[in-house]
Amino acid sequence: MRIGLAQLNTTVGDLAGNRHKILDAYRTLVAQGAELVVYPELVVCGYPPRDLLFKRRFVPDVEASLAAIASEIGDVPALIGTVVANPAPNGRRSFNAAALCHCGQVEQIARKCLLPTYDVFDEDRYFEPSPTPPLVITLRGHKVGLTLCEDIWTHPQLAPRNLYHTDPLKSLKTQHLDLMVNLSASPWHAGKNLMRRQLVTDAAIQLGCPVVYVNAVGGNDELVFDGRSLVSDAQGNLTAGLAAFAEELRVVEVVCGRGTPTPRHPALSPSFAEEDMADIYNALVLGLRDYAQKSGFKKALVALSGGIDSALVAVLAAQAFGPANVIGVSLPSSISSQHSRDDARLLAENLAVRFETIAISDAVAAAEASLGPVFVGLKPDVTEENIQARLRGVLMMALSNKFGALLLTTGNKSEVAVGYCTLYGDMCGGLAVISDVFKTQVYSLCRWINREREIIPVNTIDKPPSAELRPGQVDQDSLPPYEVLDALLKGYVEEGLSRGDLVEQGFAEAVVNDIARKVDLNEYKRKQMAPGLKITPLAFGVGRRIPIVQKYVS
Repeated sequence: MRIGLAQLNTTVGDLAGNRHKILDAYRTLVAQGAELVVYPELVVCGYPPRDLLFKRRFVPDVEASLAAIASEIGDVPALIGTVVANPAPNGRRSFNAAALCHCGQVEQIARKCLLPTYDVFDEDRYFEPSPTPPLVITLRGHKVGLTLCEDIWTHPQLAPRNLYHTDPLKSLKTQHLDLMVNLSASPWHAGKNLMRRQLVTDAAIQLGCPVVYVNAVGGNDELVFDGRSLVSDAQGNLTAGLAAFAEELRVVEVVCGRGTPTPRHPALSPSFAEEDMADIYNALVLGLRDYAQKSGFKKALVALSGGIDSALVAVLAAQAFGPANVIGVSLPSSISSQHSRDDARLLAENLAVRFETIAISDAVAAAEASLGPVFVGLKPDVTEENIQARLRGVLMMALSNKFGALLLTTGNKSEVAVGYCTLYGDMCGGLAVISDVFKTQVYSLCRWINREREIIPVNTIDKPPSAELRPGQVDQDSLPPYEVLDALLKGYVEEGLSRGDLVEQGFAEAVVNDIARKVDLNEYKRKQMAPGLKITPLAFGVGRRIPIVQKYVS
């Protein structure tokens, strides 16, 4: 069967725009000879719709849009991810579903069986699980099983999660399928690509039939979807793979029918280090570009300190917006070093972005003079340091207002974790682009960016990192080396290890206690920061919900 894979980038709630994309893709793929067209999960309304599903008109409007799409579907059937109302009075309002559209109407509806409710997923809050096993339909004489995203995330290596009491694939195995199709909206993080490949190929082996997996692509809020739709034959061999981090339409020839299962049990344990730097870079660029474009921003603002974090964000912004639409701003104080000013200017020249300098020494002096009578007799401390950062925030937000530009914050995950950032200062902005990138990964990315020529000044990469809020300051005055800090944070934040666990791993107890205390104390800052792009298995934000006011010490 010739199957058209429609790997689309949709916008949450843009029913008309998504409808046009869906129909344009259908016409293109049919013209290329497709006998079936398959779309991602919830393509009609975009993923994730979250609390839009609680608006009274949302589900009916999605159903109306689906009906309008179906009315233009001809002899070639289409499987389209959508929302359908739940007629039961006591259940949740809707189902996450796949609609089989054919000859001008919706012929059948497949409902999602497994509803992920962990990390960034909240589907049990919104959807009713299918009361029946996955739907099996007949297309061109072939038995086709229909699943949606999480329905295939039941691999034995994932069993320790123990989230579900049913396994849709085991149910489908008894149906002796000729083909299984999975409509997916699976957000990307480092390591996930390898996991997905194995899930798809192992599902094909388990069912003894080919598997077609169509994934969403694009950025929606903090989530980045990488596409990478896949086709596996019945023996678990990948026969087609679509683009990463880009839309693509492709017709693939799938040999439907039974195969001979070949059992295998490779491990599902990819590490961050196994990911190509290009993937991380492309994910951040796509997430930034879509966040801006789907929100209506055409310009970006970056405060260029001469440091490595702002340099990385500026490179990403130039790629996402185009250099002509990026404004880099240097805001030196009396403490700012000349080499940092020079590095900021050289970076702007290398990127061909607009560069402005706004000195803040006079503004800092005026603020300190205003506060002087109240602070009389008190020694200068972090308060005066933060005045500099907060005045920079005031000025950058003024530029954002005046030019209608999206201000990008430049804090990395290591800094955000321990509160090495100033609330209402360098945390001001509309998107925290690298808030899920550890400092050690920032260095790796910057070296990768410079692999062919010097874009980020070498001095920016090689010099000791510093906030430059007091003379001679460097990050390691108050933090352990970033190699140590990032390893600690990965264990404490991402893996949920206790202080005792980390000490047992060989970290110094005093360092562990200091870092854990800083992570816990700065939850209030993270609750107020701009949304950040997720690239690790556990990012700060919607996927991590630690109370601000709490006394538990692990």
